[in-house]
Amino acid sequence: MSTEGDTTAMALSGSLHISVGILSIGGGSLLLLVNGYGSTPEKDLVPHTALGILLLITAALLAYSGIRHSLSHGRLFSTLCLTVSALWCGSGLVYILGGQRVIQPTQLRFAFVPGLAAFILALLIIGIAAVVAKKAVLFLIAVGISLASAHQIAGLTAVGFGLYATAANYFLVCLVCLYFGSGRLLSVITHGKVELPGTGAKKKAELKAEQNQGCNDAVSVSLAMNLLSASVLACPLLGVVPELSVGHVPWLWTAGVFQLGMCILFYRGMDMLAATFYGFTSLFAFAEGYSALLSFYSIRPYSPVPFPVVFSVLFFILALFSTQKDLLEGFYQLFFVAYSIALAAQPQGFFQAGTQGVQAAIFVASACMLLITTFNMASSTKIPTGQSCFKALVGRMQSVTLRAHDKELHTPYLGYSKYADAEVLGHASNVLATFAITATVGSQNPLFVLILPWVVMAGGALELLCGAVAFARGKTFESTVFILYGVMWTVWGLTRYGGLYGETRGLNIAVGIITFLVFNILVTAAALFMNVAWFVYAFTFHLILISFLLDAMGSLPYGYDIGVTIIFGLVSFYFFLAHIFNSTFKSPQIPLGNPIIKLTGAGGGAAVCPHLPARKATSVLQIAEIMKNGGICGMPTDTVYVLVAACNRPDAVIKAYKVKKQAEDRPMSMWISSVKQLEPVRHLLSPLLLDFMEAAWPSSISMVIPRGPWMEIFGLGDAAKHIGTPQSIAIRNPDCSVATHLIGLVGPIAVTSANPTGEADTTHHNQVYAKLGNKVDGVLCDGPSPENIASTVVDCTKIETGQIGFFRVGLIPKSKVLQIFEEVQRRHRQGQTNPAFQYDMEESENSTPCPPSLEENPVLGNGS
Repeated sequence: MSTEGDTTAMALSGSLHISVGILSIGGGSLLLLVNGYGSTPEKDLVPHTALGILLLITAALLAYSGIRHSLSHGRLFSTLCLTVSALWCGSGLVYILGGQRVIQPTQLRFAFVPGLAAFILALLIIGIAAVVAKKAVLFLIAVGISLASAHQIAGLTAVGFGLYATAANYFLVCLVCLYFGSGRLLSVITHGKVELPGTGAKKKAELKAEQNQGCNDAVSVSLAMNLLSASVLACPLLGVVPELSVGHVPWLWTAGVFQLGMCILFYRGMDMLAATFYGFTSLFAFAEGYSALLSFYSIRPYSPVPFPVVFSVLFFILALFSTQKDLLEGFYQLFFVAYSIALAAQPQGFFQAGTQGVQAAIFVASACMLLITTFNMASSTKIPTGQSCFKALVGRMQSVTLRAHDKELHTPYLGYSKYADAEVLGHASNVLATFAITATVGSQNPLFVLILPWVVMAGGALELLCGAVAFARGKTFESTVFILYGVMWTVWGLTRYGGLYGETRGLNIAVGIITFLVFNILVTAAALFMNVAWFVYAFTFHLILISFLLDAMGSLPYGYDIGVTIIFGLVSFYFFLAHIFNSTFKSPQIPLGNPIIKLTGAGGGAAVCPHLPARKATSVLQIAEIMKNGGICGMPTDTVYVLVAACNRPDAVIKAYKVKKQAEDRPMSMWISSVKQLEPVRHLLSPLLLDFMEAAWPSSISMVIPRGPWMEIFGLGDAAKHIGTPQSIAIRNPDCSVATHLIGLVGPIAVTSANPTGEADTTHHNQVYAKLGNKVDGVLCDGPSPENIASTVVDCTKIETGQIGFFRVGLIPKSKVLQIFEEVQRRHRQGQTNPAFQYDMEESENSTPCPPSLEENPVLGNGS
């Protein structure tokens, strides 16, 4: 039932996102339709600035719909939404530049044509894929907007020509979107009871099939962005536009921003190689846009040779390892190796014919890749791309073992993550930023040297992104390093190479750099507990910070800065190579060294304490086996994390008590999966108490009940003295599916909080091992605790008198507990029996039931 409910909820949620996307496309088309019909060659109906702002708002809604629909189902729809969003984002920015007279009306044609040409081809390819997938609505929308863009180019070429044809195409798109979007929205509002013909939600099998298509939607959008930037760079070579100009900046930076967004989606989809590649290509888009922006000031920056050569090496290594996905992907990435070499060979880089010629080749290659990717995404018949060639080649090498590429590859020791590892891109960003600043500026204006985008975007923006991903993965140290270094590269890049440095060298700059030095000292000290490589990494960056400080004070020795940056660049390159190699091969491994200082409990506990995702039934089974064998484990609950041991393993209960360093006034408690686990001792417990338990549980209510000989049946033995006090014990049935499932497998468990006595409660699975070290035998990981408030502890020792008390009021309010108890009392007075224990009256009418022995009880004896 829960699976069907989840599927229904997913379908309704998907329909809502589709409605938002389709209606947003319809709204944007209506805006352009009205503007097209109402405008004349002499005057536009909607001013360019207003039109641009409205298009940006529509593009944001489309991007929201596409991203929310991505990585779940409906890949082709997500691709269409994000592609149209990029089209209208770039167009909107161009319109705003035109409205603000940054671009003259005569230059609008040269600004629009390269971007529109790329999207005409991209949308046409998406339309072809929609035909293959038999999605008529997506076909009509994609082809309609593609034809509208084509007629818009015609209208820009010949004044007045194609204006009404553009509006006519948008009119068709409006009609389709209005019908289909309204139909989907009506279906969501009525929960599927009312559906217009042809607008029904997808079946469960279709959703499951689309859910297994990987990151193809993000790949298609990223390829479309490569197509866009290549079109802008190739058009000057073909004579379509005079030269790269400020009007092309919106298209190039739109491509860069969307590629960064897709980079995050790739990490979300566990595709580290694709995320790294499109993170690299986004750098090109930003650098190209930066160069085009400087053309507004009649500046053509030259590209220093060291940087593009280093970039070509990184691209080549990435292309080599990307062949493990498929050969076509690796071959495609080689075009960007050639592009980097072309930049190194021509000082004026993006403005010279050689570089633009390589971009023309990338345009063709990107179009072919986009066609293949979208076709394979839409069709059951796949175009071969050489997916198994790399695996077959490595399989013949006896000394090399290939690592399985699935989501478990990126599962860290301490818990689990919904993101792939971003360290490859993070270290590559440091390599790029480091070698970029080896270029000498001298006394000339730093804007004339193409350094700023590589330092600010590679070392800054990309590294901050990698730090955020590392933080989401629970990698505290790595995220701290990337974020700190990313901020440093951004500040130093803007200050030194953005024209802000000027003549302000002195104490003001030095104070800021000293602050970073202090922070990096702490990072270097923490690296002592990681490994040798990380220590060298942090220490060499410290040397770079010292060079920044000396430069700010005007005391920099000749060649010192170049030397230390090259050293740090080489160390970063070693990290880049090690992480991409080690994530591909299980053996051999590129070593990173052991911790220089090792403390008990540090290092993740890979070999000592398994950290297993609580969302998997196999993980709960594994933890159950550990507990049955006498292990103690950390477990999530409806409140905070707890340390648990099986009651039928007295040695484990004693071990948990000693690990916890339990105080006498805070004894351990007993937890059960349901009241039925008390069936063997029900004749020894008050009927009113059993009724109260049945009504109140499962919940965050702990009940303190009288201690008695009934505890012996659970197999506690001598360990019973550690549970409760000599007069009473606390018992609870938690409102947590993972916890109750585990208790159902193991039997009643002894429980205490997962922290030494006197310390704060444990609210995350990473804290269990951090606080208790390798004395814990396993941890079920479920992220942060849902509640940081403890359970409500109710005194039921005198429940037969009709009174209950409260030792502690926690998550469940006192009024709620009293309301439940009053209802139980009322039912008890009316003679209603506890529904948890229904015996066959014919068998038990003339006999007194005897409690089953430990071996006869299926719950306690078999641990199930």
